[in-house]
Amino acid sequence: MLLDTASLYFRAYFGVPDSVKAPDGTPVNAVRGLLDFIDRLVKDHRPEHLVACMDADWRPQWRVDLIPTYKAHRVAEEHEGAPDAEEVPDTLAPQVPVIEEVLDAIGIARVGVAGYEADDVIGTFTTRSAGPVDIVTGDRDLYQLVDDERGIRVLYPLKGVGTLQLTDEAVLREKYGVDGRGYADLALLRGDPSDGLPGVAGIGEKTAAKLLAEFGDLAGIMAAVDDPRAKLTPSQRKRLTEARPYVAVAPKVVRVADDVPLPDVDTALPRAPRDPAALEALAHRWGLGGSLQRLLTTLAR
Repeated sequence: MLLDTASLYFRAYFGVPDSVKAPDGTPVNAVRGLLDFIDRLVKDHRPEHLVACMDADWRPQWRVDLIPTYKAHRVAEEHEGAPDAEEVPDTLAPQVPVIEEVLDAIGIARVGVAGYEADDVIGTFTTRSAGPVDIVTGDRDLYQLVDDERGIRVLYPLKGVGTLQLTDEAVLREKYGVDGRGYADLALLRGDPSDGLPGVAGIGEKTAAKLLAEFGDLAGIMAAVDDPRAKLTPSQRKRLTEARPYVAVAPKVVRVADDVPLPDVDTALPRAPRDPAALEALAHRWGLGGSLQRLLTTLAR
């Protein structure tokens, strides 16, 4: 089981009231909410291995070099001129280091790699895995990894993590008309304002799905642009021709990396805390109470 950790702690932050606080009054709603999420996921799905995948670089420069608008609208204004910092709610940012310390003390594998997003870490673990993989994320970008043959699904939270959409190829075909391999091409053509991806003007989700059904993949669509016999409307041909510079670089931006240099980590789900003393101190300092205790009890079982 691979966790898109930031996606989950953002959901925890907005789903758990900020009245959930440490003894000193600091909000810990994201910390406790994430612990509750992991507890529920382990109880419901019983993974043997679990990795909390992190954004060591939420906006890698190599992606920005290809598409400068990539996530540009999310850059916090006060950090202009400095390395890009993501705009994060004031009371969430201080909770992230606490989350990291707690996961480390429990012994849950936590992996982020410089120059890469959590999506890329997830993509590489997925590529290397010999067995089935469940990816837990609220980010549809990772639908591109769904592969029935290899047992790779995306568990997409609809309400907390108690109600998940188990996303396999049948779900993708029903919702989008593509399989996992086709989803990245669909997203590239359609664009994604939340990631600053412009897409191809005039080509929305349904048109993108029709073009992919007709021509197979992005390469097939672009080959059709040069074929006067291909079934493209004059408008589509014109739009795709104008979008050639974008289409040339976008695949590397949109597709998750599968060759991240992952560290050597023990991904086995721990039965007992790796550092009980540190965990006890963190529990006391941040008032983690029942959320931590429930997870420890679940892990021990």
